[in-house]
Amino acid sequence: VAQLGLGDLSMRVRVGRNLTDFDLPGMMDKSQRIRFEQRMLQAFELLCGHDAFGGCVYSLTPDFGDAGANPNLITAAQYDDLVARHIMFKNMDRDVYLKSAGISSDWPYGRGCYVSRDEQFIIWFGEEDQLRLMTMVRGTKLRSVFARLKTLLDMVESIDGIQFATNEDYGFVTSCPSNLGTGMRASVHLRLPNLTRDGTDARVKELAKPLGLSVRGTGGEHTPIGKDGTVDISPRARLFIQESDIISALYNGIRVLLEEERKAVA
Repeated sequence: VAQLGLGDLSMRVRVGRNLTDFDLPGMMDKSQRIRFEQRMLQAFELLCGHDAFGGCVYSLTPDFGDAGANPNLITAAQYDDLVARHIMFKNMDRDVYLKSAGISSDWPYGRGCYVSRDEQFIIWFGEEDQLRLMTMVRGTKLRSVFARLKTLLDMVESIDGIQFATNEDYGFVTSCPSNLGTGMRASVHLRLPNLTRDGTDARVKELAKPLGLSVRGTGGEHTPIGKDGTVDISPRARLFIQESDIISALYNGIRVLLEEERKAVA
């Protein structure tokens, strides 16, 4: 994006994944959630011991039942701090949609996250999908963010007993149909003060829709835009496209929105 006259941007790429050996989150029971977390500990231990990743696991699971205590259990204060820093997901039991689908059942068993040493790689487990793997960096090269995430995905799936669920026709299997296919969301935080001078993202959404882009607040869905006019933009399409197409759509969207931003100077 440096070619568009931009400096470092906050960039995030995440994918949703589920394992073949377990039911989707909406159908899992408490014992399955615990077994799933225990299965993933193999991957987390590998990442924690890797020079390129390091880090640790933060778990909300009170105990592992007959298997005993949870060595990664954190306190309520630690959880609140991780949520405030946008590292951990919010209390799912308060989400009526996730609750009605059974996805937040047995909260907080089987929930938590792995965080790398530099906090640029995060894996949520037990959220809407069994896994949400993401990388977050500040920079100017969109494709480099995807390449970093690909390294993480390959390492996780290289472990025996961890196989991502896929469908021959629809790609990666996810809880929400809107994520079928790549299961990938790539986004950037883009400052557009002229297009948001009315304090809303209405004009940005109007421009973004024909570009195939979604517009959100800086804290995610249903959150306000930044006071400086910063919005979160990402391509909507996940199905019947390649990951490289998502990155290209994001770049082209940034280019068009910047052109409109310059035209909107008062």
